[in-house]
Amino acid sequence: MNPPCGRCRKPVYPTEKINCLDKYWHKGCFSCEVCKMALSMTNYKGFEKKPYCTMHYPKTSFTIVTDTPENLRLKQQSMLNSQALYKEDFEKNKGKGFSVVVDTPEMQRVKKTQDQISNIKYHEEFEKSKIRSDAPPPENRQEEASNPDRFRQPAAQQMHPAAVAPPCGRKRYQAMYSYTAAEPDEVSLLEGDLILDVEPIDEGWVFGCNQRTGQRGMLPANYVRPV
Repeated sequence: MNPPCGRCRKPVYPTEKINCLDKYWHKGCFSCEVCKMALSMTNYKGFEKKPYCTMHYPKTSFTIVTDTPENLRLKQQSMLNSQALYKEDFEKNKGKGFSVVVDTPEMQRVKKTQDQISNIKYHEEFEKSKIRSDAPPPENRQEEASNPDRFRQPAAQQMHPAAVAPPCGRKRYQAMYSYTAAEPDEVSLLEGDLILDVEPIDEGWVFGCNQRTGQRGMLPANYVRPV
């Protein structure tokens, strides 16, 4: 039995049958619902199982929902529910973002190595700062470079009491080395100078008069010898 046409409801024979939109159509009946333009399987557009041309194809439209008091109440309730769920999830996941590191033997070894490196660096910095603190001021280093003889004097010359003239005597000494006076109460010497009226006043120091210059004062005892 031949099926009926989707438009004219008359039987559709196989020679003129078009099967589309779940219906059978005569070739002349397969046309636009609005303008009745003949359509084919390549240029039709279906809507609610009815054929349309491109020009009269129904446009999809959206329904505008009015913001009634009831809709506003539902919208506000939905926002409150969302905020409540967010806070609940936040409280549940609070503190879960941090991973606990297991104190394994490997982690203990790494920690111990890091502590040793820190201690070594600390001692290196301490020694460097100690060396810097022991170094003489810049002005003393410049003075030492310009006058090295003054800083290479015997140890006995470093500390001595104020010069006090002893009673006159007759001891005579001769300078074995040259010496430059470092203080106002000291006597400068040249190798071979004769020293008169020599008297010992302290360990490593004597008092005398340089016959060549006539200066009287203190001089290191290890720079002269008796004659």
